[in-house]
Amino acid sequence: ITQINAMAAEQQRIADDLARLIDSANAPIFGVDPKGMVTEWNRKAAELLGYPKEDAIGKDLITSFIEPENRSSVEEILQKALAGSETS
Repeated sequence: ITQINAMAAEQQRIADDLARLIDSANAPIFGVDPKGMVTEWNRKAAELLGYPKEDAIGKDLITSFIEPENRSSVEEILQKALAGSETS
């Protein structure tokens, strides 16, 4: 049990380190679920787009944050990425 607890603590430490890395990155980073709803939003995304994380989480990325004229192309890229296809 001690070994299991040590492994769990190490996994939590790694998860916390990754969360800090994402939040402090000098590039906008966001995450979406398979339905396109925002699940992650770092400080740079908040700074550039003007929406704090608390306001972005749970909203539809395309309809809430993408200009209407760009929505179809962004939607296509997002669907390819979610399907695991090349997006470049």
